Parts: sequence; C-alpha cells; structure tokens
Amino acid sequence: MGGPERIVVIGAGIGGLVAALELAAAGREVVVVERAGAPGGKMREVAVAGRRLDAGPTVFTLRTVFDRLFEAIGARLDDHVTLTPVGLLARHAWADGATFDLFADRDRAADAIGDFAGAGEAKRYRAFCARARSIYETLDETFIHAPRPSVGGLVGRVGPARVHRLAGITPFSTMWQALGRHFHDQRLRQLFARYATYCGSSPFQAPATLMLIAHVEQEGVWLVEGGMHQLAVALARLAEARGARLRYHSPADEILVDGGRVAGVRLADGETMPARTVIANADVAALATGRLGAAAAAAVPPAAAGRRSLSAVTWSLVAEARGFPLVRHSVFFGRDYPEEFDAVFRHHRLPRDPTVYVCAQDRGDDDTAPDGPERLLCLINAPPTGDHAPLSDRALAEGEARAFAVLARSGLRIARTPEATTMTTPTVFDRLFPATGGALYGQASHGWAASFARPGTTTKLAGLYLAGGSVHPGAGVPMAAVSGRLAAARVLADKAGG
Repeated sequence: MGGPERIVVIGAGIGGLVAALELAAAGREVVVVERAGAPGGKMREVAVAGRRLDAGPTVFTLRTVFDRLFEAIGARLDDHVTLTPVGLLARHAWADGATFDLFADRDRAADAIGDFAGAGEAKRYRAFCARARSIYETLDETFIHAPRPSVGGLVGRVGPARVHRLAGITPFSTMWQALGRHFHDQRLRQLFARYATYCGSSPFQAPATLMLIAHVEQEGVWLVEGGMHQLAVALARLAEARGARLRYHSPADEILVDGGRVAGVRLADGETMPARTVIANADVAALATGRLGAAAAAAVPPAAAGRRSLSAVTWSLVAEARGFPLVRHSVFFGRDYPEEFDAVFRHHRLPRDPTVYVCAQDRGDDDTAPDGPERLLCLINAPPTGDHAPLSDRALAEGEARAFAVLARSGLRIARTPEATTMTTPTVFDRLFPATGGALYGQASHGWAASFARPGTTTKLAGLYLAGGSVHPGAGVPMAAVSGRLAAARVLADKAGG
C-alpha cells in the first residue's frame, strides 16, 4: 500500500493521535510522522534520577470526550487506561499563611468556602457554579464540538429560541471583572481567576466565558495510572492496532503541493511520502512561519508573536519535600497577581513573586508524604519569548530563587540536588515545539473574539487539515482530542464527497 490515498498525520500529539485512530478505524491508510521518540507531544514525560515524571498536563478532565471516542471505534476507555477519580482538586496557600482545599463536589466545596470566608461567599460560590454550568451548556455542542469557529455560526447553532443565552456567556467582561462580582474575598477571586491560565491566558484580559472551566472540573477530575503520558501511549497503541503506522524520530520538513493541492510530505532525511491528505498536528505558528514550506504558510493565518499564550519554567525533580502537607495538586499564590501577568505579557520577564504550581506525582488526595524522595513538578508562568528574547541565566537563577522562596514562605522545603533536577525553559519548549517561542497553548484567549480567531479544521490548501491545541476548539487535552475528531470527520466527509 502507499501513495496518494495514504493520509499523513504530522505530529503524534493528542489531536494527531485521535485523528489517526479514527481514520484507521474507518479503514483508511494512515501514517503518523513524529519528530520525538514517543507519542504525546506536550503530554510528555521526562526521566529524572532514574524515575519517569509527567512533564506536561497533569489532570484528566471531560472524560466523556474520550468515552465517546473509544465507543465510536468499538472500544472502551477503561480497557486501555486506569482512571482514579479525584475528590480534592487542589490545596491552595497564600503569603498570609492561609490555606484552602477546593473539592470537586459542589456541596463540599461550598461548605469549605463557608468555613474559609463566610456564608456569603458560600452562597456566591453556588451562584458562580450555576453561571459556569450555564456557560458550558450553552457552548458545548454549539461551539466546542462545532467544526468552524465564527460568531454567525455560533448564533445559528444556538437558534433563535435560545439566542438570549449568549448574553449569559459574558464575552465582553474580563474574567477578573466577572469574578469580582461573584466573590468579595480576594483570595477566592484569585483562586478562580487561575482557570484562565489553563489555556495560557491572563485573567485580566481573558473573557469571563472561561469560567466554564470551573464546571468542567466539577464534572470530574481523574488521575491516570502511570501518569498522563500513558493516555498518549494507549491512543498510539490502539491506533496501531487499527492499522495506523507511527514513525518516531521522523520530523516532517515540507508539505508538498502539486496542482493547488497537497501532494505529500517530505521528511527531514529527504524521504518523500506521497499523499493527497495531510493533517498537521503542529502548532499553527510552525506552518505560518514556513517551517513546513511556503505553500502551507500561505494556507493558514499569519502568526503574531504578540498574541502568544503563556510559556513556563518548570522543574522536574526527585527530592524529599517536608514542612507543608502537599496533595497531588498544590498552588502557592504570589502576593501581587496583576504584576504577575503584567510581567509576563507586557514586560516579557519572570514575575517578582510568582504563583507556583506543584504536582506531587506520588500523592493523591492524601497528604501523607511518601518514604524517601518523591516525584515533583514545579511550574511558574513565563513569557513566550524563547525564540527571540530568551531568558538569561541570571534571570532564570533569580526566577528559581523566587519560586522556591514562595514555597518556603508556606513552610515547604524541597531538598533539591542538581543531579535530580531538570529545568525546562521557554527556549527549551521552543525547541521542542518550533515557532512557538515556548507558548504552550497556541494563542492566548485575550478579548471576546480570540476564540473565533483560532483556525478551524480546514485550510486554504486543498487536502491540508489542522488539529491540536493551537486550533479550534482550543488548548487542553480534551479540546485537542475534539480537534482530532473534527479533523477526522472532515477528512472522511470530504473523501466521501469525492
């Protein structure tokens, strides 16, 4: 087999894996070419001191997206990954010594908020949950799972009988403004504003629509046995079982064009793979800047470095952690939240007093410390300028000192050693994901129109389709999976139509 009827998927990230799986299950010949040595894209793992750690996404949400995917190909998610539900979403700590546990169960969370900040805040939290649910339900089928982002398309899918509900998604208020109307306690406002960072954005510029993420978490968060990377491994294995071929260490160099449509893919080693259909699961910026050829660059919207989402500096380490009762997910807030995002997005530097996220990968809801060193991922927000304005060694050293000072302020002491620590910077992320500057979520969701500016599945070049977190419906594991499903569906529909 082989030749023009082959479908080539560039990139074995979640979007590419899902597209390949569905197309292979439909009987199509599919080849996935991936520059790395393993599947997953940003859902990657690293080896530190002889142990494997998740170094990308750390939570599994919107399980229904994957249940539907597996059902569509005649499989069951539970037969391929082991999932454990999480009751405690995260433990939060502030500079004044306050701590707060947010639970997935709404009633339990409301009670905890009442104990933490008073009955009024508990009542306002319930109203916030209702608003988040309404936003999600309004946009789930009409926008998230819809094939093409546009204002007119959204209005049409909502329909005249429910068009009034669009006002309730609050697109013209920032998330920070809307949360100020829901919460009087600034700590809770800060806590829920953090959801904007889940798609790489500032809560001071992102639309209040992103409050829907709160509802997503309340619908369920799971831990994947063996780490999130095992989800990518399971998808890759299943795609191969359905007939797809996955080729690692095979970077694509150019999307070939003949007669105004896709003709194949040339790999970096010079090999040419004829194909009339290509799904690019690379960041759209890589295409737009010509990394995959001039024809592909002309087929997508131009890349704008000023619209990039957050990057990060991360420390993957194996060490003993003492002095603070870590749970699986813990968040340590800086003193000046506005300065944090002003530093990253306006001044392109690390925050002076950053929010630090810690994922303790050997713990769950229980804060009992394991015996001996444990696997930890520590993360702070960083500017997406790793390609043209990399952080200096001095800036990185200062950022590291500040980050671990924030942890020490809450009593957390991590006995780090250089040989058991791997630091990843925006420049490293840019090397892993070219043309991004280290941005981890495509373009930032700043302003009401940002979600409609993301490219859809199709492009101006016949035979070239898009998938991944930089395209519609957006960043995050379930959204990337939806993009893969949308790409596969469009390819099958176009082939059926001749």
